[in-house]
Amino acid sequence: MTAYNLNAYMPVIILVGFAIIMIVGALIVGRFIRPHNPSDLKETVYECGEAPMGVAWSNFHVRFYVLALVFIIFDVEGALMFPVAVIFRKFNEIGSGSAVFVSLLLFIGVLLAGLVYCWSKGDLDWVKSYTQQSFNEERDEKKLA
Repeated sequence: MTAYNLNAYMPVIILVGFAIIMIVGALIVGRFIRPHNPSDLKETVYECGEAPMGVAWSNFHVRFYVLALVFIIFDVEGALMFPVAVIFRKFNEIGSGSAVFVSLLLFIGVLLAGLVYCWSKGDLDWVKSYTQQSFNEERDEKKLA
């Protein structure tokens, strides 16, 4: 490596070294300054001023996560469509408007297919209803496994 290449990276190396020294220094100084007097009361779980009841580990229904993921997918879809809609006129002026429009329709089509799939599976229902037939099919599948 030549001296010219090393000189180009020297400010970055100095800043990274300075950042590491500052972080380690702050942790070391904090270790010596902060008080250290643990007690049983300080080590108990704090739940908004209420005494903790039951165990801290509880199961959440997977439906919460599925709905959150579906929301995030469509939220990001909206955020990704706005910039394309803003510059669509410029692409239309240079003759590429149809390509952008087709790609945008393809993007919306894939998302609508995902929405139809989620809807058909019943993942958008807050309380998923199970029929006796689907319960029997799941039971038979478990027997085969």
